Amino acid sequence: MNFFSRFFDRFLNKKVYFVRHGETLLNAQHIRQGAAGALSEKGKAQAKLTGERLKVFPIDVIIASPFERTQETAAIINTFVQKPLEYSDLLKERRNPTEIIGKWAEDVGVRRITDLIDKSFHESSLRYSDEENFEDLKLRAEQLLDFLAARPERNILCVTHGIFLTMVIAVMQFRENLTSQEYIKLSFYNQANNAGITVCEYEPHYKKSATRGWNLLAWNDYNRNV
Repeated sequence: MNFFSRFFDRFLNKKVYFVRHGETLLNAQHIRQGAAGALSEKGKAQAKLTGERLKVFPIDVIIASPFERTQETAAIINTFVQKPLEYSDLLKERRNPTEIIGKWAEDVGVRRITDLIDKSFHESSLRYSDEENFEDLKLRAEQLLDFLAARPERNILCVTHGIFLTMVIAVMQFRENLTSQEYIKLSFYNQANNAGITVCEYEPHYKKSATRGWNLLAWNDYNRNV
């Protein structure tokens, strides 16, 4: 690619396809996860169907969270897409408080913590213990969008996680005006399903707009038969 091609490519629109990982064994058991957690057989089937759907799209690169479940999902999808695969910590799931990792989601103590940090309105700076709080996650979502906007590829597939993906879309829509209250409402009504596909577009010509050039084209398109 010569200098002029590289220069003009900076002004072309790009599409980013976000995919949440397939169901994990711990998802099925309603256990709160950290970095570990392999796909269930259902999760593998979900990833396979998503790969079959994505193989018709002009994807240039796959970037995945380094967690076990996203690595496994990305590898299955890539048997169909067959593109370069790399990993980025920017796509990791929100770090849970240590107190709830590996525990049943319906445990009374776990419910008390998750209700506080996930399901009730609170100050944006609230921090229960050692988790990534709202402000931490918002900053990382902003960093991811800047990272993707600067990538040279025009069609990028990102394999990530449900909570973080919701934050990315919330930041995309609200930018600096995003509050924890707006994020909680969005996450309550717009949950991301396992192996669901979300499509966004970045338009460099509009990077000074309210959304910094980002637009949501499709949210959480997933196969309901798996």
